[in-house]
Amino acid sequence: MYNEKLFLTPQEILDKEFKIDAKGYRPQEVDKFLDMVIRDYTEFASIIKKLQNENKMLVDDNTKLKAEYRKMKNIIDSANESSATGGTGKNNFNNVDLLKRISNLEKVVYGKEE
Repeated sequence: MYNEKLFLTPQEILDKEFKIDAKGYRPQEVDKFLDMVIRDYTEFASIIKKLQNENKMLVDDNTKLKAEYRKMKNIIDSANESSATGGTGKNNFNNVDLLKRISNLEKVVYGKEE
């Protein structure tokens, strides 16, 4: 995902050779600095991979919660239809319980707060 935007890999930085000029930089300083860049670059790549994995897990969890939400919504809708055709008091209690559960699921899925 991010790799197509990057120009260098840590190995390319490590293998880079500079031409030496009479008034050029000290090679030891350049090497030391490039070593720090390589460490940072490697760490950034590791962080990106970790965040991509975490993002995938969160998307999967969100998909599961949305499916559960739809399932509960269908249960409530069918319970409401049956109570409209002459349901008992027990069904009304179940409807309230189901409505509370759906409300809690909505809060988790959509981040709504009371």
